[in-house]
Amino acid sequence: MERIEPQVFFIGETKIRRNGMNAYLEAKGVPDWHTNAPSDAEELIEVFGRGCYQSFGTGLNPNISRVRKGNKTYLTNILNSAHGSVGEHPVANFMIVGASRVFTHELVRHRVGTAFSQESLRYVVPTDLKQWLPDCFMQEGAEPIQEIFADAFEKATINYEEVLKYVAAIEGVEDFQDLPFAKKKEYTSATRRLLPIGLGTDIGFSVNLRAVRHIIEMRTDEHAEAEIRLIFSKIATELRDEYPNWLGDYEIRNGAWLPETIRKV
Repeated sequence: MERIEPQVFFIGETKIRRNGMNAYLEAKGVPDWHTNAPSDAEELIEVFGRGCYQSFGTGLNPNISRVRKGNKTYLTNILNSAHGSVGEHPVANFMIVGASRVFTHELVRHRVGTAFSQESLRYVVPTDLKQWLPDCFMQEGAEPIQEIFADAFEKATINYEEVLKYVAAIEGVEDFQDLPFAKKKEYTSATRRLLPIGLGTDIGFSVNLRAVRHIIEMRTDEHAEAEIRLIFSKIATELRDEYPNWLGDYEIRNGAWLPETIRKV
């Protein structure tokens, strides 16, 4: 049994198709409009917002006598006015590696603006059970607890392997891997019930930039579960660095990521 820490990999994001964007701006009569957005995602939020009010300049909407200049100023106003729907267009993609199924069971409760692709223990035979333990079990004096966890994972590994050996004998083959794939899938699907919920696993997670603000604030709160708090602190760090105009208003208070002034988007 190996102790690990969950890892977060920021693997993808929404990108602008420049030909399409330029054609849109041409069609709107503002071919020279430009932004100082530091990322495609933040530019998209601005474009969708300006599209709602025809605020690329003062000549498109007679009701407008002035427009906000600069992406940061524009996005700050969006956050302050709770015009959050425009933040739903860009999406960030993550692979989370070595997180427990405790974490994934909580993560998939966030259904709005998200997508998930989880490692399947119906198809995948785990060869090395890995776990992460919260700090409360890593403090001085908790060594007996650590031994209990290590023993539980070792027993689970042994039991899992023993079941597959019995399956091979039942099916009349020398090794479980000699079975046809359909049979292996059937048996690994059943045998995964022996595996502990704390088993390290992988999950793909995609989220739009409106939803992620809510999730970060909820899941880095001091009362949140320890592992999901750790992982979303990592996600928040990645996103704030990449999208400073959309998430740069966050500050860390008691470990929680919160905007400088409480907003709803």
